[in-house]
Amino acid sequence: MIVEERMRTYINSLDRGNTPFLEELEQTALRDRVPVIRREMQSFIKTFLAMNQPGRILEVGTAIGFSTLLMCEYGREDLQIVTIENYDKRIPIARENFRRAGRENQITLLEGDAGELLKTLEGPFDMIFMDAAKGQYIHWLPDIRRLMTKGSVLISDNVLQEGDIIESHYLVERRKRTIYKRMREYLYELKHDPSFVTTILPLGDGVTVSVKQE
Repeated sequence: MIVEERMRTYINSLDRGNTPFLEELEQTALRDRVPVIRREMQSFIKTFLAMNQPGRILEVGTAIGFSTLLMCEYGREDLQIVTIENYDKRIPIARENFRRAGRENQITLLEGDAGELLKTLEGPFDMIFMDAAKGQYIHWLPDIRRLMTKGSVLISDNVLQEGDIIESHYLVERRKRTIYKRMREYLYELKHDPSFVTTILPLGDGVTVSVKQE
C-alpha cells in the first residue's frame, strides 16, 4: 500500500495541471469538502477525450460541475453534455460555475432523481460518465444501456470502494453492506453482459470502462 501511494504521488507530480479556472474550482471544492474526481482520473478522462472525441456525453452526478467543465475544456469544441444532479444545495453552485466558465451553451443540467430522469432521455450518447450514488449504479444500468449504441463508452468511477469490494461481506461495516452488495452485482453484470466489453482499472478508487458491442 505504501508503494502504491508513493507511485500515485509520483505520477500525479508529473501532471501539468488544468486551466487556472479549473485549478481554482478544484481547490475550492477540496476546501469545502465537495467530492471531485481525483488527479489520476482527471488525466485518464483528458486522454480518453483526446483519443475518442465524443460529441455527446451524459454525466450522472454533477456536484459543483468540476468534471463537467473539465470535459468541456478538454473535449472537442462542439461537445454537448447532459448532466444530472439531485442535491439541491449544489445545483445553483454548478450553474454559476458553468456561467463563469462561459460554457452554458454546451451544458444541459437536469435537476432531480437520476433514476427518474434517465427514463426520459433519448440516446444515443457517445460517452456516459457515472459518478453519483454508487448503490444505484445497478438499478440505473438498464436505462444506461438503452442510451448507448455500438461503440458508446460507459465510464464508472469509484467502483472499488477504498478496497472494501474485495473483502468478505462480514468484514465490511454494516452500514456499507448494501452498497458493497450492489456494487459487486454491478461489476459482475458489466463483466458478464455480452453486449459490453469491460475492463476494471485500479485507477484512483477504481474505474470501469465498458464499450457497447451491439
